[in-house]
Amino acid sequence: MPKFLSNAQINEYHEQGFLSPIDLMSESEAIEIRHKLEEAERLYPEHLNAENRNNAHLVFDFLDELAFNQLIVDIVEDLIGPDFSLWGSVLFIKDPGTKHFVSWHQDATYMGMTSNGFVTPWIALSPSTLETGCMSMIPGSHKSKIRPHDDTFAEDNILTRGQVVKNVDESEAVDLILKPGQMSLHHGEIVHGSQPNLSQDRRIGFALQSYMPNSIRQHIGKNMWLPVRGEASKEPDQIELIRPANNMDAAAIAQREVVNQNFGDILYHGASQRRNY
Repeated sequence: MPKFLSNAQINEYHEQGFLSPIDLMSESEAIEIRHKLEEAERLYPEHLNAENRNNAHLVFDFLDELAFNQLIVDIVEDLIGPDFSLWGSVLFIKDPGTKHFVSWHQDATYMGMTSNGFVTPWIALSPSTLETGCMSMIPGSHKSKIRPHDDTFAEDNILTRGQVVKNVDESEAVDLILKPGQMSLHHGEIVHGSQPNLSQDRRIGFALQSYMPNSIRQHIGKNMWLPVRGEASKEPDQIELIRPANNMDAAAIAQREVVNQNFGDILYHGASQRRNY
């Protein structure tokens, strides 16, 4: 018996490769989290900027709370089963007046996993619309496994390598319009991307990338995951991450630095160059 999703929604996710929209919280609650985030950016600019937006849930309690949000975790269980951990998180922020975009890609391409059946919730903390540069998905593209990607390192492409899948039929794309407080969920192999923000407001999304069934292992880099629900992995090389005791405590900062270094080693493995994020 599913905890939250209907059987039809579960089937839709597995057939299409994504599910959207899901009402997660009220708009006012999402705006409150946005205010906390922007205050954290003001107070800790060296720890939260355009080149340091990975794994902020490891140092800020309001983002950690999202990672363990009861509704999110119940929905994830409906999709991938009762035993899973969180690999990481990314803040995807597009400021107004910038040309930043996300090219067509598949998340799992450079994540170095033994299997790609994992799920990413993407939470809107500001309006995610066609004008602000919402995500677009190619339905069913997760069924074709990983396609060849070209690393472009394009200046305005906010992906690590600027990786691009060629020959995408954009006429098939579905735009995921989200209000603040809503979320989408997508499969690790679905082809997706987003356009620049043409509005006068920031477009802020928080991706919990990704929740991993404990049957999946990291084969590039170190296994450094945060146990979330059910039985934790008992693999001998598993490094269990810990939740922050409070915002920006010393142990949390040190842990995040190690995790982000491991992230970089994984995502840039075999790349011709390495950027600062």
